[in-house]
Amino acid sequence: MQGKTVVATGATSGIGEVAVMKLAAMGARIVFVARDAARAEATLAKLEQIAPGRGHRVHIADLSLIAETRRVAKTIAESEPRVDALVNNAGAMFSSRRVTAEGLERTFALNHMAYFVLTRALGERLAASAPARVVSTASRAHAGARLDFDDLQCERGYSARKAYGRSKLCNILFTRELARRLQGTGVAANCLHPGFVASRFGDDAGGWIGLLIPLAKRFAISPEEGADTIVYLVSSPEAGSVSGEYFCQRRIEKPSAAARDDATARRLWEASETIAR
Repeated sequence: MQGKTVVATGATSGIGEVAVMKLAAMGARIVFVARDAARAEATLAKLEQIAPGRGHRVHIADLSLIAETRRVAKTIAESEPRVDALVNNAGAMFSSRRVTAEGLERTFALNHMAYFVLTRALGERLAASAPARVVSTASRAHAGARLDFDDLQCERGYSARKAYGRSKLCNILFTRELARRLQGTGVAANCLHPGFVASRFGDDAGGWIGLLIPLAKRFAISPEEGADTIVYLVSSPEAGSVSGEYFCQRRIEKPSAAARDDATARRLWEASETIAR
């Protein structure tokens, strides 16, 4: 990772923070996007302690908003001469249906559309830096989920589990279609299930989920364990030769049948393009 620049979201806590710290220790320069300025400064200070003098940088943006995601992506693309890896890791779960200022259901907006908009906006920079990589955090929560293109944002019968599972299914389908579109560019795209991790995830969910998750975390794995596959997919030589796959514990794993449907992946891409306009 010496001399390489990694752009990351969801890097101020949990597996995202552990991943960028490990990558910085391996030689990478870290550029990350955060919503909370105080946590961002704390993460930046840790990076400077681990790997001083590299010019690590933070950008503040609310990734649940397409306009904000597009703005920060434009800033990064214009200010960074190269992007060797993009880690899409920001995500959340919400106990009740919340709508952003742009009218999107918040789980869908943050967990899927942010990945889509940021990756596409940095596509030219990634291709120009090839060999490069896009790594997206998905989840086994996708199992059992199905996309309803007449109700992508859960206006009918919202539940936190359904919205989150669908968003993680979107992550895998997005990765498959992205890999197809990136063939021949030298940019590999893969996603992963990190495991159920004891992190800040779910702390702001509210409702019964906000009460249940702290109890469940007693049986969760550590952020260090959860971050391992992210670091592997960004840095290992062998992972650079694989694209379009879903990983768990550094190994390729077969996702659900719905997550392997290439026609659905293409349709999701087209629907996301329409939403992002």
